[in-house]
Formats: sequence, C-alpha cells, structure tokens
Amino acid sequence: MPIYEFNCKQCHTIFNFFSRTVNTEKVPDCPRCKTPTLERKMSMFACTGKAEENNAGMDDLPLDESKMEKAMHMLEKEAGQINEDDPRQAANLMRRLSDMTGIQLGDGMNEALDRLEKGDDPDSIEAEMGDLLENEDPFIMPEIKGKQLKNKPIKPYIDETLYDL
Repeated sequence: MPIYEFNCKQCHTIFNFFSRTVNTEKVPDCPRCKTPTLERKMSMFACTGKAEENNAGMDDLPLDESKMEKAMHMLEKEAGQINEDDPRQAANLMRRLSDMTGIQLGDGMNEALDRLEKGDDPDSIEAEMGDLLENEDPFIMPEIKGKQLKNKPIKPYIDETLYDL
C-alpha cells in the first residue's frame, strides 16, 4: 500500500496520498486550493539530513532530459517494489539513479550509502552522520560554464495530512 507525494505549484505545498493499490496514473486535485494540476514528485526513502525542494534554476541544468525521464520511470517502477526491511535495496536504487542521470552524490551521501550497503542500521547511520548530512548537499550538480550550481531553495509547506488517492 503505497503513499504518493504530490506538489502543488499554486499553493507551494506537498501533499501525501494513500493508495490501497499501486497507482501510477491517478493525479488528485489539490486538497487546499483545488487546483487540478498537482505534480507527482519523487519521494526520498529513508532520507537522512535535509531534503529541500527547489525548482529555481532547474531549467538551466545541463542534464539530458531523456536520461532524466528514463531514470524517473525506472524509479517510479522499482520504488514500490523495495523491501522496507532491506535498506540495501534503497541504497542500490539511489546509486542507479545517480548513474543514470549523471548527478553525482556528495561525500556524506556516498558514505551513508556505503554503510547501508554493508548492512549498517539506518538509525545508527542517521545518529552518527545526521549533522554532516544536514550541512551538506546530498547531490553534486553539474557545472554550468565553469560555475558550480548553488541551490537557494524555497522550502515548500508540507501538509502532514494523509489523504486518500
């Protein structure tokens, strides 16, 4: 029974929707502003540290859109099949996503994934590395004309309610 996240650009809010079955097609209306154009967003599994939303400047990234689309389809398909009791599967999926998109992982994220792959307990990893991961961008974005892209995210509001899909 999956939980899907959707982003409403109109009211800058992330909503969670519960589905009794895997449903990759249905897109609900915004519970807050009733906008019918919510965007399905990729969820982070067992994410440690800060995970912030940022679309500012994303159009300027030198990323291959077809690679990104293929990676997102792979992620959407395989994420629902991950065994929550095996964090190695989530680490493997994160590495494959990085390989497919060309977006590199930061040093802290690499270390955390290495530890997950070795079978370390996710809670102990977060306890030991939480401060490091909070203060580091988990992804290293490609360079644009010799300049490293710096994200200045505007954090969206996260609605804690679990809605039915």
